[in-house]
Amino acid sequence: MRKLFLTVFYSGLSPKAPGTMGSIVALILGVILLQYIHESTMFLLAFLISAIAVKEINKYEEEVGEHDSKEIVIDELAGMWIALSICGITTENMYYLAPIAFVFFRIFDIWKPSIIGRIDKNVKGGWGVMGDDIVAGLAAGIATSGTYYLLEKFVF
Repeated sequence: MRKLFLTVFYSGLSPKAPGTMGSIVALILGVILLQYIHESTMFLLAFLISAIAVKEINKYEEEVGEHDSKEIVIDELAGMWIALSICGITTENMYYLAPIAFVFFRIFDIWKPSIIGRIDKNVKGGWGVMGDDIVAGLAAGIATSGTYYLLEKFVF
């Protein structure tokens, strides 16, 4: 059951780009969930999942002796859901805003600028695995919101 949770329904076991696969699954689940729950509920749910994930990651890392295994993608789910929950997504704009949030999240998660990279390098255990993606999700949500503002102002 732990592996199902940490790999987000085994998407993290993808032989190529497990983080991207986990992010795609998280995006799909997030878009579906947003049809039924408010963005603020998704935001809180992402942090609840993060708290559970920190404990489960700590146990998993003790068992396998490896920090931040590529198959663990629950951090991508939390980050993606945070980005979706703060970007201003609605049922009307979700089909173009969700892909923008996905792209920004992957950019911040891969590039790891500023504090995101410092968390990734310096924080160990479950908080180290989850922390950089939580901050990447916040940055992606803010960047998506800014992009949405510019699209609304100059394009739509």
